[in-house]
Amino acid sequence: MLKCRTVWKKLAPLARSSSTVCRQNVRRAGLNNGRIPACVPAAHMSTGPAGGGRETQLYILLVGAACAGGGLYAYRTVTGDQKRYQQRIDEIAARQNKTAAGEPATLVQSEAPAVEAIETETVAEPAPEAAPSPEPEAAPSSEEPSPPAPDAEVAASTETTETPPADEPVLEASPEEAAEPPAAPVVEEEPSLPPEPSSAELTEPPAPVVESEPTAAAESPAAEPTEPQPEVVAESGDSSPAILKVPSHAPYLLIGGGTASFAAARSIRARDPGAKVLIVTDEPDPPYMRPPLSKELWFSDDPSVTETLRFKQWNGKERSIYFQPPSFYISAEELDSAENGGVAVLSGKKVVHMDVRGNKVKLDDDTEISYDKCLIATGGVPRNLQVIERAGEEVMKRTTLFRKIEDFKSLDKVSRNIKSITIVGGGFLGSELACALGRRSTESGLEVIQMFPEKGNMGKVLPEYLSNWTTEKVKREGVKIISEALVKAVVCKDDKLEIQLKDGRLVKTDHIVAAVGLEPNVDLAKSAGLEVDSDFGGFRVNAELQARSNIWVAGDAACFYDIRLGRRRVEHHDHAVVSGRLAGENMTGASKPYWHQSMFWSDLGPDVGYEAIGIVDSSLPTVGVFAKATAKDTPKAATEQSGTGIRSESETEDTATSPVASSSPAPAMVQHQDEYGKGVIFYLRDKVVVGIILWNVFNRMPIARKIIKDGEEHADLNEVAKLFNIHDD
Repeated sequence: MLKCRTVWKKLAPLARSSSTVCRQNVRRAGLNNGRIPACVPAAHMSTGPAGGGRETQLYILLVGAACAGGGLYAYRTVTGDQKRYQQRIDEIAARQNKTAAGEPATLVQSEAPAVEAIETETVAEPAPEAAPSPEPEAAPSSEEPSPPAPDAEVAASTETTETPPADEPVLEASPEEAAEPPAAPVVEEEPSLPPEPSSAELTEPPAPVVESEPTAAAESPAAEPTEPQPEVVAESGDSSPAILKVPSHAPYLLIGGGTASFAAARSIRARDPGAKVLIVTDEPDPPYMRPPLSKELWFSDDPSVTETLRFKQWNGKERSIYFQPPSFYISAEELDSAENGGVAVLSGKKVVHMDVRGNKVKLDDDTEISYDKCLIATGGVPRNLQVIERAGEEVMKRTTLFRKIEDFKSLDKVSRNIKSITIVGGGFLGSELACALGRRSTESGLEVIQMFPEKGNMGKVLPEYLSNWTTEKVKREGVKIISEALVKAVVCKDDKLEIQLKDGRLVKTDHIVAAVGLEPNVDLAKSAGLEVDSDFGGFRVNAELQARSNIWVAGDAACFYDIRLGRRRVEHHDHAVVSGRLAGENMTGASKPYWHQSMFWSDLGPDVGYEAIGIVDSSLPTVGVFAKATAKDTPKAATEQSGTGIRSESETEDTATSPVASSSPAPAMVQHQDEYGKGVIFYLRDKVVVGIILWNVFNRMPIARKIIKDGEEHADLNEVAKLFNIHDD
């Protein structure tokens, strides 16, 4: 009818002009009749070629054509709708025939009249415009009683309580009453939870899919509609129960369940108390801290520590590895309906695809979740040596890649049942595990071997003299050190693993722990179209940790721009705290750049530990200032003062204002001595301090942070070391 109206608008001026010409001819004819009675022009106006007869014929022809065209269009419209309706019903019937093989025959019942009435009104809408052809209008309404009403709204389920007499029994309605073809599996769950409509609505896709609502209502018109519903519930619930637990939308979606995600969630809730935050993690546990996995948990006297995951800190206080108890979180099902918002954790789910334009992600079970703002905090996966990966399945079974809670439990169990274990790697993780297992070796007789390609422990971080001293410290913990070791091959022979080194040395062991670094998890980069840094790895983001307008990245996976030190990627706990907190603030509109330098720390048992900040690379020039240590200069004493074993959590909230230098005389800078009780190591780039290590000096990190932030060139670093009061008793 819209086309008919358009045609009429085009033809109306011509018709009006024709009418005007006809009226003028009539007037002329009347005047002429009065003057010349013998002339009969009126006959020419209606039948003859003279006067306005031709225009009149054209007018009549155009009006008739418009009416005929309108009627034809209305007829074709109604007929087309009728055909499309029938095709739709046939497709629904075909789908239902496939899924209804095991459905009981009692489900075949008549359709509720209220649903049919709605369908009649829906199809009959274009009919009033097709006034010239009312007969095709009745065609779809006469066919409606046999099929169900696919366009019925949710209200149809309540309308079915009306009496359904006299309607045709819809014997083929059961196969046709299935859900809409595009979203049938999801739609069938709409009626599957009648007692909990709010949960069902969480999984409900766009409104049109509700067309399958009549399936539960039409099962038995004689009985209450709620009685047949459980049968459908059992069928749809068993087919996809996980969908019911996943909200379809999350205002704040955090991908990854580590420290960065938890810090971001806490920051978001602090700035937006009513925020609804969903954390999706492929791990079965809620967010937890990783440092105790290689530190305090190994020194616990509790035989059930692998189950409780509670440990005593160096100060004797006990705490859990988890950031918060389960009661802190709300269930994912309740997130959408929570009035005051909350933080929900969706465990055991992995995001496998990210649609940046559509603002949605897909999980490994094909469930989709849309979001307003998203944080990627996927962390990383432990690297392995290629020679171990190529060695075969038997070698891989005896190799541990240490990262998660399961790895800690597995290694703890293995270390109690074998005689020899070899740690490959001389960095933070490898050295910490070596010291931890070395303590156990004195009790159980376990042989602990640590091998690495450098000359000493943490050779890539510490200057050579301090690395050598650290190596001797690790040896005193009961660890056998094999330095400058490059693994050539690994084989399993006589129930032992034989590690062949490139220099010909052979090491036999029962188990291998590979601690050779971390590979940032950037699996989502391809589907999301996000840039991966070619030099440092990880998602490339700006100084505000932003990858897109509504996507942020934090933690190990973020390659960010440090406004002081340039582009970097950091793999430490405190960086996860700092970057996660900053990302959470920026997700709520803070627009802050990354300027707060994160720190990291490592403890070689309760007596030796260090904290570091900035770029600490042994290839850079270093200057070390040391002093004699006291009983207070140990990690144990530091935790007693701060009250927490995770020193960065309390430390990162502090700021340095006006440090007061020590008045004690400072000794000359020491670069080679036998004992390094406590001290400060400065790392220089272009004569500017870019990194600092505080060796057995604790709770001074804000001062180090301020020195790096200032970025000044210092003529005498011995004077700068006085700011840390290392010479005070």
